[in-house]
Amino acid sequence: MILLQAAAGTSRVYWFLTRGTGAVALVLLTVSVVLGLLGTLRVSGARWPRFAIEAAHRDVSLLVLAVLAVHIVTTVLDSFAPIALTAAVIPFISSYRPLWLGLGALSFDLLLAVVITSLARRRLGYARWRLVHWLAYASWPVAVLHGLGTGSDTRLWWMLLLTAACVAAVAAAVAARLAQAERTFRGVQIPGMAVCAGVVVGIAVFTFAGPLQRGWARRSGTPSPLLAHPTAHLSRVSAARTTNPPAHTRPLRPFTAGLRGQLTQSNTSMGAIVNISVDLSGGAHGRLRVRLGGTPLAGGGLSMTGSQVDLIVHGYPAVFAGRIVALQGAAFLARVRSATGAALTLHGQLAIDRQTQAVTGQVRATR
Repeated sequence: MILLQAAAGTSRVYWFLTRGTGAVALVLLTVSVVLGLLGTLRVSGARWPRFAIEAAHRDVSLLVLAVLAVHIVTTVLDSFAPIALTAAVIPFISSYRPLWLGLGALSFDLLLAVVITSLARRRLGYARWRLVHWLAYASWPVAVLHGLGTGSDTRLWWMLLLTAACVAAVAAAVAARLAQAERTFRGVQIPGMAVCAGVVVGIAVFTFAGPLQRGWARRSGTPSPLLAHPTAHLSRVSAARTTNPPAHTRPLRPFTAGLRGQLTQSNTSMGAIVNISVDLSGGAHGRLRVRLGGTPLAGGGLSMTGSQVDLIVHGYPAVFAGRIVALQGAAFLARVRSATGAALTLHGQLAIDRQTQAVTGQVRATR
């Protein structure tokens, strides 16, 4: 019997850490840029002398790198997306959203270059160091586009509000810096203001025309196997049922049925996909399909990172679709819902023949 071991809990921790550190890194990078701009203005006083602002700017910049390191490591460890460590630091070589992930790698590389040259500031000289130091400011809009293009929380109101606040803070700091430009640089005020406004408008237009539109996951370069998500399948089923409503919507009674079918497994460069297709008999007749995606484990088994469950019961007009919420060995717990709004919890116990890949077992459906 093949042992299917779920590491979904660990994967979820990585996923939350990736999301959290990404948002925190954006805020810290924004603070670093704003402090860097304020350090060039005559805003220092007794409580905030210029050296204190510069020290805060340096410390926050180092903290950004530390948070980004955690962000990169958890992104690589989270096996949902096929992101290698090299793709996280070398721009535009990833198979997963190459442009938008590449922008994140580019932003990290720019910040790393600033830190390295800062450590060697005395050898480089102030002029060369200052030229490289401007890369820190260039890394900010690149990081914003990376977050909008790849972030799983881009559509959430709090992430949109956070991004808008960061953009507004940097735009205000840039405007204040240009307003107090020295006489020798007065000629760049109007062009600089125009560029600043253009960047803000460009980010807003890109956000509404790109990540906030349907189908962005596919257009951004997400590999096809990762697009097969149960919620997307449920949306298609819901749309079909809206245009072709069922003849009746009586609730489906709980049942216990036997299972008999086959298991197939396909391995790709991004992991493994296990398909279990079984027929129902006894307490109900129909068909159950379970699809698991993840990383193969040494000695057999799968570290699950995604799932899809489809249930068709003869005599019931709607298809149930959902996902596995718990997996322990060959036992699983799934939650499925039909387009008519009916929901079922499936308690399954499988027995899988290692040689023939034949699947037998039992499933119990409860409301």
